[in-house]
Amino acid sequence: MKLAIGCDHVGIELKPVIVEFLEELGHSVQDFGTDSAARVDYPDYAQAVSQAVVTKNCDLGILICGTGVGISIAANKVKGIRAVVCSEPYSAKLSREHNNTNILAFGSRVIGPELAKMITKEWLDAEFQGGRHQKRVDQISQLQN
Repeated sequence: MKLAIGCDHVGIELKPVIVEFLEELGHSVQDFGTDSAARVDYPDYAQAVSQAVVTKNCDLGILICGTGVGISIAANKVKGIRAVVCSEPYSAKLSREHNNTNILAFGSRVIGPELAKMITKEWLDAEFQGGRHQKRVDQISQLQN
């Protein structure tokens, strides 16, 4: 799978850990930055990753900021994105199974590297179940129209 990843200046230390983990799992990763600790605006990175996902240049995306909240809100403004912010693996898994999320966000000030890896793995291993959940995902898409 090809994954897009991006972060703001607060997520700069966690991002390379996740990139390495993804590559160890056999995924290819396209890094949309940032690459320094200089203050940046997270909506720019949310937009870049989101565009890569909605245009199908990447299969899924991962975003990191201080809490995961701001960057996920920004990503969800892009039509076709269903971003979820998670601080534990169970919600990450169900977000894929029930909501067909296509971007995972988390906060580097909220979780550490090992928990971030567990959350990422659960999210990537889960698959959308469709069925009764498809109707709700369709309703969410209609809200964007």
